[in-house]
Amino acid sequence: MKKIGIGIIGTGFMGLSHALAYRAAAGIFPTDGVPELIAVADVDGAAAERAAKRFGFRRHTDDWQSLINDPDIDVVSITTPNRFHLEQALAAIKAGKHVHCEKPIAPTSEEARIMTDAAEAQGVITQVGFNYLKNPLIKLAREMIDNGDLGDIVSFRGIHAEDFMSSPLTPWSWRLDPAGGAGAVADLGSHIVAMARFLLGPVVAVQADLETVIKQRPVAAGAHELRAVEVDDIARLTVEFARGCKGSIEASWVAMGRNMQLGFEVYGTRGALHFTQERFNELHYYRHDAAGGVRGFQKIEAGPQQQPYGAFCPALGHQLGFNDLKTIEIAEFLRAVSGGEFSGPGFRDAMEIQQVIDAAIRSSREQRWVAV
Repeated sequence: MKKIGIGIIGTGFMGLSHALAYRAAAGIFPTDGVPELIAVADVDGAAAERAAKRFGFRRHTDDWQSLINDPDIDVVSITTPNRFHLEQALAAIKAGKHVHCEKPIAPTSEEARIMTDAAEAQGVITQVGFNYLKNPLIKLAREMIDNGDLGDIVSFRGIHAEDFMSSPLTPWSWRLDPAGGAGAVADLGSHIVAMARFLLGPVVAVQADLETVIKQRPVAAGAHELRAVEVDDIARLTVEFARGCKGSIEASWVAMGRNMQLGFEVYGTRGALHFTQERFNELHYYRHDAAGGVRGFQKIEAGPQQQPYGAFCPALGHQLGFNDLKTIEIAEFLRAVSGGEFSGPGFRDAMEIQQVIDAAIRSSREQRWVAV
């Protein structure tokens, strides 16, 4: 069985999630190629060393370029802040490595296009970290929509709301650096745009309003000096899909009390679907032709009948977790790297998602509908 050398750049939240996923994928999906953790890089050398010891990487470094040039590495996972993605991805592509990059793919769709063109010219496999799309129930929702179970789709309502920036005492950080792109509309909005696009197809026009709620933040934890915030905290979008229907999308990282409200409602002429990441092992389905006495949303529980749930657990209702979704994503990526089916989303998909984000930014600035 083919062994695939893995290098990860970054040891933050997503870097550790990638390391967990590569290790888990080796045992849960062994036929998709065997990942070997070769090296991990972080600008903080001590953090790289800790990650290497924890997960069993052969090597660690504070120089990401040396990792990319390592001949033992076939795949590079980029989990650094957005503004570094272009340089690191282009270097990895030039070195002939397959690339997994966390979202948003780049600060702008133009940078995303440069990355996409380079990857396609080099012929490497790419993946972008929209792991919520790997939920078996989200795939079921798309099948139901495509099969006509909801009839003709008339509207979509989506939201991704969290509260990790809701306190005005939360200090300025890389998430607020305009060099890394927009704020909540890119960081969280890209997830719900990706989900809307996955379910209903391309978005062709946007009308948006982006709002900065907390206009200054401490330069560091506990500091009295304040720094201006130049990116949005809340984004409200009205979108038009190529299929002809419209919908609404909201992204907020100041939604007090919400830890992970990524959800949607899809309405059709014959039924409806409701989903929230807060209970992401459930999909709720409404049928217009149900008998009047039992009319209402029916709960569909995740189970082995929605693969690859069964690879993790043989029992209905025992539930997947966040890192399981990342493991599915990594396993599908490794399958493609090994010559199997490509499931995506790859760089081109992520570029098109970023085009929606860019259109939203322009729409808010110019206060008009903008074509994507």
